[in-house]
Amino acid sequence: MTRRLLLSFLTFAVLVLTGLAVPLGLVYQRSERQHAFGQLEHDAEVFAAFVDAALNDRRAAQVDLLAQESAGRLGGHVDVVDARGEVTTCTHPRKHPPGSLAAAADIRTVLSGHGRISTRTAESDGVALMSVAVPIHPGVAARGAVRVSVPTAPLTSRIEQFWLLLAGVGVAVLAAVAGIAFALARWISRPVRALERATRHWGDGTLPPPTTTGPPELRRLATTFHAAANRVQALLESQRSFVGHASHQLKTPLAALRLRLENLEPDVGTDGGRNLQAAIAETDRLAHLVEMLLRVARSEHGSLPRGPVVLADAVADRLFVWSPLAAERDVRLSASGAPDTQVVAVTGAVDQILDNLLSNALRAAPPGSSVRIAWQPDGGGMVALHVVDAGPGLPEEQRRQALEPFWRAPDAGKGGTGLGLALVRRLAEVGGGAAALHAAAGSGGVDAVVTFPADEPVAA
Repeated sequence: MTRRLLLSFLTFAVLVLTGLAVPLGLVYQRSERQHAFGQLEHDAEVFAAFVDAALNDRRAAQVDLLAQESAGRLGGHVDVVDARGEVTTCTHPRKHPPGSLAAAADIRTVLSGHGRISTRTAESDGVALMSVAVPIHPGVAARGAVRVSVPTAPLTSRIEQFWLLLAGVGVAVLAAVAGIAFALARWISRPVRALERATRHWGDGTLPPPTTTGPPELRRLATTFHAAANRVQALLESQRSFVGHASHQLKTPLAALRLRLENLEPDVGTDGGRNLQAAIAETDRLAHLVEMLLRVARSEHGSLPRGPVVLADAVADRLFVWSPLAAERDVRLSASGAPDTQVVAVTGAVDQILDNLLSNALRAAPPGSSVRIAWQPDGGGMVALHVVDAGPGLPEEQRRQALEPFWRAPDAGKGGTGLGLALVRRLAEVGGGAAALHAAAGSGGVDAVVTFPADEPVAA
């Protein structure tokens, strides 16, 4: 935001400076040209008056002396022609040897009486010249004309110096505007940066205090957001604490209830035995639900310890535990992946993730099928763990919903809590990874994918 504000301020400043400097430079340039031609016109008329006086006194030789003196003083050249346009005096005979200048446009304009003064710019031997032609005696026809020419280099130099001055002043003003704009942009964006920091640290439970600088509207927004974030954080913390404490407090009564139900078994007749076993099963299910709630509540804390885990060892350990149940259901378990692959995960998270995924996969896999576990780098310093079953699978919408807490498929059997996959996703995210469900290629089942940060960079 600071860069955008700074760029906006500088763009506006450049437009304003350009809108002021360019017209000023053009006005100065036109004024200097007019002033230069006006001064040259004045010098030419003064010289023409002296020539007219010398011709009236029949001192033609003095005209040459006046021409040389004027040319030296002006740093240019002087031409004097008679009424027919024939050159009578020239300070640069190499350029205009004795002959006629009647064909020259400025001389012809003056001699014909169509104009008292004629100005022009031309180039001679690579030198830009400006010249003024005036009649020797205004109002008297066929008396002759005077043309004074000077280089435009001094005029051009003054104009260029003025443009450079304008550019220098513009750069200085732009630098000052940049400094002021940077400070102003930082001041304006400080509450926004504070909001960004607060949002970034919101999940960590460490909200920085709201800023006290910046525009009043943004300060009020930052203060309001900070207050709302504190309220939401307090509510979430209260909810987590309640779930954790309630789950923990329920474990002991449920264990006692199960024990009492088991102790009732000798005293229950044959007709009531079935109901007693159903009650014990419901008690086990409730205990499992309480345990899952406690795990989810613990996983909500982002400060859980993390460490390296060798995936091959973790997978081998869980396969050993789940193999008897898989054999009972006639499902084959297999694993593949590099034996030295290490990932970073929350302590105990890989075991819990594998337990939940294998439990779901064995529940969905039909007899005679297999459940495959595989892991491989997926690029970007992450390792993907796949648990693939050959069950009926889930539609895309249900695969997304299955990762939400307490969601269960419409045709799901009894005994589930709807928290297993939600716990998988939460444990993966706390460890810096992610979890997703995809359609298994070829088998029609579900490919549960959990990514973990690699302990060391692994080439894909």
